[in-house]
Amino acid sequence: MQNILLPVFYLPPISWFSEFLNAENEVIFEQYESFPKQTFRNRTNIYGANGKLSLIIPVNHNGSREFKNTEISYREDWPRLHWKSIKTVYQGSPYFEYYEDKLKKIFDNQEKFLLDFNIKSIQIILDILKTEKAYSLNEEYIKNPKEVNFREKFSAKTASEYDMDEYYQTFTDKLGFFNDLSIIDLICNKGPESMTYIKNIKKL
Repeated sequence: MQNILLPVFYLPPISWFSEFLNAENEVIFEQYESFPKQTFRNRTNIYGANGKLSLIIPVNHNGSREFKNTEISYREDWPRLHWKSIKTVYQGSPYFEYYEDKLKKIFDNQEKFLLDFNIKSIQIILDILKTEKAYSLNEEYIKNPKEVNFREKFSAKTASEYDMDEYYQTFTDKLGFFNDLSIIDLICNKGPESMTYIKNIKKL
């Protein structure tokens, strides 16, 4: 067993779940880091009709830099827009209709803080995957933690460090396979096979 320090993402990429659900990993969520911009903490990538589509949660700049105090902005109706994008993209996928009601619940509640929204979303995904995973939250920011540190992993700007088998995606025939998208892409396309797929992922 090893302790790992994981950032808390918005509908995380598949690779994040491969670490989170690894039975060998004791998971601690990072809540005290300074909120970094342009990361998966407030964005997720899905497969749009024209390629990779980023959905971004706007945040309020309230003076606090700690991630746990990062507030979501609702000046725009982004929950409606994000759900509309997800539904438009995946309604033709094999399993969307089975999970639609649960996925929609992600956008039904207006959480004040990004951390709370992300954790509740992850819980809904775990319910869809029919699995459970214990985790804890860290109690302070430590620059060089004793846990295996994943704070800088899963970059939104560079290619994934994880090796994944190709699976059929909604627009594969048009644009080919997109690796390591949001967990939603896997769930909608692989359905009950998603957990097996996640367990078979290897780090490059």
